[in-house]
Amino acid sequence: MIPDQEGPATPSGADNKFDDEHYPAYTMGRAADMLGTTQGFLRSLDEAGLITPQRSAGGHRRYSRHQLRLAARVREMVDQGTAIDAACRIVTLEDQLHEAQNLNRSQGLASEGTHD
Repeated sequence: MIPDQEGPATPSGADNKFDDEHYPAYTMGRAADMLGTTQGFLRSLDEAGLITPQRSAGGHRRYSRHQLRLAARVREMVDQGTAIDAACRIVTLEDQLHEAQNLNRSQGLASEGTHD
């Protein structure tokens, strides 16, 4: 499962929410329209444990840009014939690899600064 992660701490305000890829800005209907898919497809990704959308005060699913990128990648793989559970696993592993590479890169930059 890839929960919607907290982004870096930033000052509050509407402008910052637009820049935050983890801010749950999109309703299920809007997200489905943007991806060219159905709401049922998005629900299946939630059931498969790939993405866990946040909920509005009324209990409606809300998706972030990060989650929509993951869903779009799964959709692409499913359209090419990959089973949805396999596509979800592949996307999870790709996302974990990307996060690990970013962490290694940032730690490498930090250690370069300490070798004077």
